[in-house]
Amino acid sequence: MAILLVAVVLLLGCTREASYPNRPISLICPWSAGGGTDRVARQIASQLEREMEVPVNVINATGGGGVTGHTRGALERPDGYSMTMITAEINMLHWRGLTNITYRDYRPLMKVNQDNAAIFVREEAPWENLDDLEQAIRESPGSLQASGTAFGGVWHVSLAGWLLEADLPADAVTWISINGSAPSLQELMAGGVDMVVCSFPEARSLYDAGEIRSLGVMAEERLADQPDIPTFREQGYDWTSQTWRGLAVPNEVPDERYQTLLESVESVITSEEYHRFLKNSGFGSSGQSPEAFLQFLETENQTYGEIFNSQAFAEVVSQRYGPMFFPSIILALMGLIILTLLVTGSLGRRAEADDLKGIDYTHILLLVGAVIFYLLFAEYLGFILTAAFILLLLMWQFHVRWSTALVVVLVIVPLTYQLFAIYLRVPLPWGLLGW
Repeated sequence: MAILLVAVVLLLGCTREASYPNRPISLICPWSAGGGTDRVARQIASQLEREMEVPVNVINATGGGGVTGHTRGALERPDGYSMTMITAEINMLHWRGLTNITYRDYRPLMKVNQDNAAIFVREEAPWENLDDLEQAIRESPGSLQASGTAFGGVWHVSLAGWLLEADLPADAVTWISINGSAPSLQELMAGGVDMVVCSFPEARSLYDAGEIRSLGVMAEERLADQPDIPTFREQGYDWTSQTWRGLAVPNEVPDERYQTLLESVESVITSEEYHRFLKNSGFGSSGQSPEAFLQFLETENQTYGEIFNSQAFAEVVSQRYGPMFFPSIILALMGLIILTLLVTGSLGRRAEADDLKGIDYTHILLLVGAVIFYLLFAEYLGFILTAAFILLLLMWQFHVRWSTALVVVLVIVPLTYQLFAIYLRVPLPWGLLGW
């Protein structure tokens, strides 16, 4: 029976890998649910599901001002089952020293969208135009608060650029770091910030409801669907700013799977349904081929390098607390505790404690070895085989009857996989057999 079970498992694994795609695809979004990037990602995912005939799950991997999502996407297994909605921050984060991930860690599929920045305030705000807002900032630098994205993100840079253009310090408005436009707009309505910088589609529902007003859009010309909103240039400020969104996969995705993804994405981006979504939502259309998208990424990366390395933007790239601030506090507290134990003599072994026996060392080494084995072989064998082997080994070491151990493995491992990989959508290792 054991041989038959193994044979059936192997055959099922080979059958699953016979075609691509044959299991769910993850679409990683570095920003919060409800924002512009999330909305575009979910529209594309919905259409890709019908195009590729497998589920496409949007995963909001937020945090670190875009570091978490962009890093996770670049480091995903290059098996064609994960994509990332990269944004303009991919060309900013490494210049700020927050990550070593750049656009070079991705293989671009297509640029799918592009939008200009705009400034929004509550309907009852006292400023009627940019001149009024500039005057208020000059009278009390640092007193007004703004948000729209994380510290140093594209909307923060957009605001800082306008302040510099207006001959004001880049930090004359205090930036509140919030991961995405949707929570930023909620904070605006709650009175937590005085203004929000984001694209018009992201703020459209509140704008249409009359809850907020726009003082200007950072575009070359007025938006086609919002002709009443003046540009910054019309109000005397020579400043434009925009963001973009695009799909990319890890670098080493096999060519045949990359080509399958590209054909499906291209079919979605050029479809009438997708363009209708962009138009109805107010998003800008800016589809680009992989070659054109790569060239765009290279050019923009150089541009942002010049911007972030300039003296004028020093206030934008500097932060009061770096990414290692809180880990450093934890390490310092751990060191303080160990030092206290050493000084008070409490770190030594108690006289009444039992001596460790050989079997105790064996159990400790076995547990450590199990962790190392998982780290080394899970990607190759997959979660189910690796977990089953480790669980059998541990139960054998603790003298569990083989029949009981086999039943426990056949029940616990699949249930664990079902809970985390299927229900909670945790991306567990698939391995060569496809599970």
